Amino acid sequence: MGFKSIVESFAVNYAHNSIQKSLYNEFNIDILTTTYNKTPREGKKYMLYAHVPFCHTFCPYCSFHKYHYEQELAKIYFENLREEMRQVKDAGFNFGSLYVGGGTTLINEAELEKTLRLAKKLFDIEDISAESDPNHISPESLRRFDGLIDRLSVGVQSFDDDTLKRVGRFEKFGSSKEVRARLEKALNFLPVISLDLIFNLPNQTKEQLVNDIKISKSIAPQQITLYPLMKSDLTRENIARSLGVSNVDNEREFYEIIVDEFSRGGYHQSNAWAFSNQSSVDMRDEYVGSNHEYVGVGSGAFSFLDGELVINAFNLLDYGRKIKERTSPVIAKCGFSKKERLKYIFLTELFDGAVDILKYNENNRANIHKDLFVELNLLKLVNAIYEENGCIKPTFFGRYICVVLMRDFYAGMDKVRAIFKDDAKIKRSKNLHIMSEDTEVDYERAIIQPRAAM
Repeated sequence: MGFKSIVESFAVNYAHNSIQKSLYNEFNIDILTTTYNKTPREGKKYMLYAHVPFCHTFCPYCSFHKYHYEQELAKIYFENLREEMRQVKDAGFNFGSLYVGGGTTLINEAELEKTLRLAKKLFDIEDISAESDPNHISPESLRRFDGLIDRLSVGVQSFDDDTLKRVGRFEKFGSSKEVRARLEKALNFLPVISLDLIFNLPNQTKEQLVNDIKISKSIAPQQITLYPLMKSDLTRENIARSLGVSNVDNEREFYEIIVDEFSRGGYHQSNAWAFSNQSSVDMRDEYVGSNHEYVGVGSGAFSFLDGELVINAFNLLDYGRKIKERTSPVIAKCGFSKKERLKYIFLTELFDGAVDILKYNENNRANIHKDLFVELNLLKLVNAIYEENGCIKPTFFGRYICVVLMRDFYAGMDKVRAIFKDDAKIKRSKNLHIMSEDTEVDYERAIIQPRAAM
């Protein structure tokens, strides 16, 4: 191993250990016994995040908060979600962007359409992003959301049929050939279709990775995103059970292949792991890069407000009851030190391509060269960043460092989900009811077994 490789290996390990230490030290969840009301601050810009926690089946690498889909319960949930939006409006919030995540966000198209139309009526929403699986991208479905959804992210994960079979997606969504045909028909119904893949799966070969990229580029969506596999205590066992265990970590090598493959053929790198075609140069893949403050609505939704992670009730019954009673659905929060907030914002902006030094200092009341003196100098020492025209920019190696840090950050959020995993399990009680807008549904009839963060 040469000196450069040794230095880069040290830097990657340091970055990994640094964010693990930050997450371990900073994620001190405060379970609230008093009411926490989300309130806006004058002059601040916020994004709205809405969570749809329903799926028909679960993928082994997914740890997001979710329940098995049941139509009546989902209808009630969407009603509560819209009511929470109204309450957020009454609190004084306004939003220019909406991101709908899940779960499978298009799992009940009629209810989602009502929710998006209400959001645009309540707020000054200019763009809406949502997620989908390959079963909800027919031309008929997408026409329904023309003028509503601006960017639809479709989770394909792989075009390798053997991999799809092992993770249970072949039976659910069809073969690679069938999924490809659906994607090709889905283009041009919405402004942006983003195709999502996962790389560095256990035992994935270079040939499989390159084939995934070539098929994706041949479909020619506006954006293609390749996420590194994110393992945590909540997903590790399920991943090993379905995909096996590999003693070789190809993440760095595969990332080099990805960047090299996308350096040819009409796509440019829009952030550390997303690639956009030339007609979509302003697209962003991760909303946290452009929106440091956001309000989450829905069961298990996270908000980030005034340096605090704010957490909605995970349990569907608790969430619904709080919304119907017009009490805050927030059950916990976690505060971060100023230094950790500055590091987080720096990471997300560098991940997105550049940190404008003047804006960073003004927006955060900071002096980046002083407050992040150690971090900046270490990154410069390993040739991960450079300064140009008042901006801090990542080198190729710096982009990979961002991939490592963002991957660890998202995996680290599973620590929060794990705390509330048991809370999300609905406990049977003959006295519990869920109140919809115009009907009362007995709990025993609407019961659904949740599997939050399998």
